[in-house]
Amino acid sequence: MPSAIYPSLQGKRVVITGGGSGIGEGLVRAFAAQRAEVHFLDILDEAEALAAELGDTVHYHRCDLTDPAALAATLEAVGAVDVLVNNAANDDRHRLEDVTPEYWDERMNVNLRHLVLAARAVAPAMRRQGQGAIVNLGSISWHLGQPGMLLYETAKAGIEGLTRALASDLGSDGIRVNCVIPGNVKTPRQSRWYTPEDEAQIVAEQKLKLRIHPEHVAAMVLFLASDDAAACTAHNYWVDAGWL
Repeated sequence: MPSAIYPSLQGKRVVITGGGSGIGEGLVRAFAAQRAEVHFLDILDEAEALAAELGDTVHYHRCDLTDPAALAATLEAVGAVDVLVNNAANDDRHRLEDVTPEYWDERMNVNLRHLVLAARAVAPAMRRQGQGAIVNLGSISWHLGQPGMLLYETAKAGIEGLTRALASDLGSDGIRVNCVIPGNVKTPRQSRWYTPEDEAQIVAEQKLKLRIHPEHVAAMVLFLASDDAAACTAHNYWVDAGWL
């Protein structure tokens, strides 16, 4: 899919969490094509190959985002950040009766806490620069009330509230905070949960009869990270082909 080129992104230091696969990989590729300096965090072994493929401006950092000390150390090593994309999440299915206090904590750490800690880490340098962009990835799942993802949907709902709160707290420092809400995106992971028949039904329910891919989500994230979105903050931007 042809993509716009944003001169304001060239040379910008971008951090992407969960950049080793799926939507995250699409984000890494998209920012690399903008000639940004891309740093992506993940725990996947294959992420090293992605960084090697994309060249010297793309850097992979092995980091367990549920470990606050490791996340802080990694972001300190990266240095001042212009753009933070909080993408990492895990939508493993579960039932209400499986939710223990320990499982609650683990799911919130995987899907919500690290967004706050990453924003806290990058905000001081953004303040000194007088500008910055944070883009959080939400999910259509809780808007649809899909089954089997109680804690994932709780966390994703929280991300929309977090986006509004961060935008309020950081706006006077020139830092923009937005949320991108993808619909059902075609990735290897999603293929675990949806059969071809399920995917066909989703497309039938969408206003636009197309299958959403990571590059569609990346196109919105690129815009919100660029100076072209200078007046955009505190809002949700949907990439769902009109499913909801």
